Amino acid sequence: MSEQVVVEQISQELLLSYYKKMLELRDFELKVQELYRNGMLPGFVHLYVGEEAVAVGVCSHLETPDLVFSTHRGHGHALAKGVPAGVVLAELWGKTTGSSGGRGGSMHMYAPEYGFMGTNGIVGAPIPLATGGALSAKLRKKGHVVVCFFGEGAVNSGSFHEAVNMGAVWDLPCIYVCENNLYATEMAFKRATKNTSVASRAAAYGMRGVAVDGQDVVAVHTAAEEAIRLARNGEGPTLIECKTYRYVGHHEGDPGTDYRTRDEVQQWKAQDPVKLARKRLLESGLDENKIKAADAEVEKTINDAVEFAQNSPEPSADSVTDFVY
Repeated sequence: MSEQVVVEQISQELLLSYYKKMLELRDFELKVQELYRNGMLPGFVHLYVGEEAVAVGVCSHLETPDLVFSTHRGHGHALAKGVPAGVVLAELWGKTTGSSGGRGGSMHMYAPEYGFMGTNGIVGAPIPLATGGALSAKLRKKGHVVVCFFGEGAVNSGSFHEAVNMGAVWDLPCIYVCENNLYATEMAFKRATKNTSVASRAAAYGMRGVAVDGQDVVAVHTAAEEAIRLARNGEGPTLIECKTYRYVGHHEGDPGTDYRTRDEVQQWKAQDPVKLARKRLLESGLDENKIKAADAEVEKTINDAVEFAQNSPEPSADSVTDFVY
């Protein structure tokens, strides 16, 4: 059985900062969707729309030297870890000012100077990488932690079992965060496994497991705060299952309608993490003008990111063999 998380109260100021960051993630992805559909962005993108509370609730506790290992749906993780929106967008655009010089794109985006150790196009692959990073952190003895994000589709892979078992047996400072959005591409999780409680699997490895409402940024904040505290204190890893939902298809081009009902999508949209945070702020008595000011600031951030990325130079042809060994 997994532990129950008692959701704590947080300050108005902190909740407003969470709302603002989640809105940045949301508006960034909607802008990426627009640019991609207009043929302006190359490559392939998997959008994070609907899951913003997970990245923000977890990464808000991290320091720059703490590491994050991401998935194919990683723009939100990069932004939440502190990578500037313009740098992320420039990478998607294939520009030299991107975090990987425009060479990685959406699924191979690295920004180690921000503690962001990359998106990854292979399901389950970040889990052993993060476990190795956590072993390094433990050996260095500087109190750093590692967060690994992955979807529920990864928990049936051998890499999950092997890496989580190693993390537990060595008491590594790693927080394994499963973003359970119910579908791996078009495969419903309930069709792929008998035990649909990811958090309960932690017991098999002798480690903590908690399940939280991934649409509630305060709930994610609470679960992550305790997990990170334990990891920093040498008390081993935690498996956090965040129950969330992507409002868009698996990737741009997938309408997401062949395998999900309209009623299901609407039920989850009623739990929109950005709207829930805004509602909570208003109910707390916060002046609506402060929320509108946050909205305006985010809008400027996204507009500036587009301008920066669009006006950045493309790599020159003579650099094609750089970094090739």
